[in-house]
Parts: sequence; structure tokens; C-alpha cells
Amino acid sequence: MASPRLETYCCPNRDAATQLVMNFQPEVFCGVCIGSASISLLLTILQLLPKKGQSPRKMPKASSSSTILLLISICDILGGLGMIFRSSVWLGFPSFIANISVSNSTDVWPSTFCVGSAMWIQLLYSAGFWWLFCYAVDSYLVVRRSAGLSTIVLYHMMTWGLAVMLCVEGIALLYYPSLSRCENGLEHAIPHYITTYAPLLLVLVANPILFRRTVSAVASLLKGRQGIYTENERRLGTEIQMRFFKIMLVFVICWSPNIINETLLFYLEMQPDINEMPLKNLRSAALITWIIMGVLNPMQGFLFTLAFYGWTGWRVDLKWRKREIPWESMSSSTVGENAYPSPVNYQSNIHDSKKILTTDSQQTDEAISMLSEANTSSDERLTRSSPIYQGW
Repeated sequence: MASPRLETYCCPNRDAATQLVMNFQPEVFCGVCIGSASISLLLTILQLLPKKGQSPRKMPKASSSSTILLLISICDILGGLGMIFRSSVWLGFPSFIANISVSNSTDVWPSTFCVGSAMWIQLLYSAGFWWLFCYAVDSYLVVRRSAGLSTIVLYHMMTWGLAVMLCVEGIALLYYPSLSRCENGLEHAIPHYITTYAPLLLVLVANPILFRRTVSAVASLLKGRQGIYTENERRLGTEIQMRFFKIMLVFVICWSPNIINETLLFYLEMQPDINEMPLKNLRSAALITWIIMGVLNPMQGFLFTLAFYGWTGWRVDLKWRKREIPWESMSSSTVGENAYPSPVNYQSNIHDSKKILTTDSQQTDEAISMLSEANTSSDERLTRSSPIYQGW
């Protein structure tokens, strides 16, 4: 699982709350992490592999949204591999783990493994949070016709730049002046926890607002396309709204235990003695949420693929081919290049005006199709029934 407690444990003068959760049944906890991460990893890869019998639509180019969704899955896969590696070493080499952050130890490899594995997991999941925020921004910009493949470069710069900057800054403050002599005290560790949970809280707060604005913009787009709001358009809007709801539901389920656990541990840290009897229920709740985190954090990868694509089936096509996502279409930037041709003469102006109307209609269709459900049957049903897709 991904928690700033993993980095805090690398300090020899770790706080009592971190000691409590990290020393609670470590073999069981590591086994839970390995099992959950392995299942999620296998099912996520199965979801992303091309399937036999599928006939996805051919599209000129992939959109920025499809690229972002793929990058979110890659971050989850790499983060899950980090969890499996860390937990496997923890279980397989107990004597090696026992030397982590021992003040008088001359072996630097245990501490290096502790810091490196924790940073790997934290960085990948933080990057996944930033990519999820970029997906919400891109969805809104696509409907507003202000996004395209060209914006993916900006998303890369923002995501990886902020993820690396916050991770390095938090680690530097936590391990000051050195890993073997970390400063003690809750105030010293707070910046590290803020830099860790800032992107998570950003997704929880900002993404629902952006998704709500996108759904409203889609409704306006559907009404403006035909001048009426029929049952088919209403159904399509509901599909898009449900898609966003499933994404946020998965995120809340997988990461709310982290927020609860961190709140409980911070409260325990502020007590003079966390082993007092009145705090027994709080300690139990912290330990229970700690185990739940080990189950739910790695499962985010697979659950997100269900929210993104739906269940794609078991029949894998081992013959490599470029997999196209059925609900994606060409980017709005590609359409925008031909949306406003230069007039040459009066007759060509008439022809170009019709072309602009046609292209604008297609642009609307593409913006909607990029946000619709990934379920192929649902997408094809809406394609056949909705007036928005007539003329394709």
C-alpha cells in the first residue's frame, strides 16, 4: 500500500504511531499486500490486452484522454510491482529488514532499500493522482474544444514535474539532516505528509467539480446539436455521468481508508502515551484500517480499468495489434486544423460554409464520444439510436 508511514519507518527515531502499525503482524500485512497487488496486476494486464472477437472502430489518431487513461493504468501497474517487491523482500529476508535504520549499523543497504522502495511506491501513486486530475481537466477542455493531443505534453510536464518535486521535497524535509539522524517531532514530519496527500486531496475536491461541469457542458452540447433534448441524448448524458461517478467511487473506496488511518495515527501521536487503555479502540481502528489499506490501495489498478473500459473478457488475442478504445475518437485538435478553411471565392465560400457546419457537427460528436461509456455494446446501441451520431 502507499502510505507516508513507509518512509517514516526508515528513520531510527520513528514515532510511536508509525512503530505501532509497522510492527503489527508484519508477515500477515506483507502477505495481504502481495496477494492484493498480484491479483490486481494480473487482472489489470488482462483488461488491457486485446481480446479475440473484438472489432474496434478504426480511428485516425488516439485522443489525449485515451493516452491519459493508459498512463494511469501504467502508474498503477508499476506501483503494484513496487509493493510486491518490497513485501517479498520484507518476508523473505527478515534479518536484512531488522537492520533498517539501526543507528550503529555500517550496512547502508537496508536503509537504501527502505527509502528507495517507499519512494518508488509513493512517486508512482502520486503521479497516478496527478494524471487522474489531468483526465478531469482534459474531459472538460475536450467538451469546450480546447484540448487535443498537443496538450498531452503539458500534462506530462505537470504530472511528472509536480510528483517528483513534491516527493523529493517531502523526503528531504523528513530525513534532515541525514537518514541516520532524522529530527524527531510531529511538526518535522507534517510537511512530508502534506506533500504526500496533497494530490490525493486535490482529486477528491477538484475532480467532482470538473466532472459536474463537464456533464453540464455535455448537456448543453447535446441540446445545441439538434435543438431538442430527446430520450437518446438524455440516456447518453446519463452514461457519461455514470462513467465519472464510477471513477470517483473507485477512488474514494481505495483511498478513504488512508485518510481515516492517518487521522487516527496523528491523534495517537499527540497523546502522551498511545498504549493507554482509553485509546484501545482507536488503536484497534488504526490497525484495522491499516490492513484495509493493504487490500484496497493495490486494487485501484484493476478497479479503474473496470470504470474506464468495463469488463473486457477473458479471451486474449496474443497476436499483437494496436488496441483502439471503442468510445474514443480522433482528437479535437486534429479536427480543429480543418474546421475553418480559408475562403477562395464566392462558390468555394458556400461550399466551405457547409463544410464548417459538417465539421462542427462532427466535432460535437467526437467530443461526446470521447466521454461516453467504454462498453462496446452500449456505445454501439447509442450510436445507432442517437441523432447525434447520424451522418457518420
